Amino acid sequence: MTWTSYPFGNFLSHYRAGLAIIALEFWIVFIFQNFYYIFNNINPKSGSDLLLYIVGFFIVVFNYATFDYNKSIWQNYNLEFDKLPRKTNILGGIIVWTIIFFITIIFFVSIHYSQKKFSIRYTPEFIAKKRKEDSLQKAQQIEKLKKIYGEDKK
Repeated sequence: MTWTSYPFGNFLSHYRAGLAIIALEFWIVFIFQNFYYIFNNINPKSGSDLLLYIVGFFIVVFNYATFDYNKSIWQNYNLEFDKLPRKTNILGGIIVWTIIFFITIIFFVSIHYSQKKFSIRYTPEFIAKKRKEDSLQKAQQIEKLKKIYGEDKK
């Protein structure tokens, strides 16, 4: 997270890194939840979010225990990675950024499919209702035009 430390220096850099990791972990949980709802045809609005809150609590506690409470552990890992050759560090960075990229893409894809499947705008009942309303409006407009031009009296 050194690229984020430019405007602020090292001020709270480990907190920002922890927040970024928490966000990615939440996205992974949301990905599993969205695909579970999609594959099992469960409307997300009908379910309870209690399990999501419990998992979120454990994510935050785990990250606090690993990043904030035991700062020396992850700082030792950081020093170990700094000792690796530059080529290995670049390869590791590419792997990490690829994983982050795929998590981000799959997160937004899961949201898109979830909205498409469970949004009321795409349900067959809603589309049929809209078509019926549209045809009724067109028929009413035709009747009004007939009255305006006097064709209803013929």
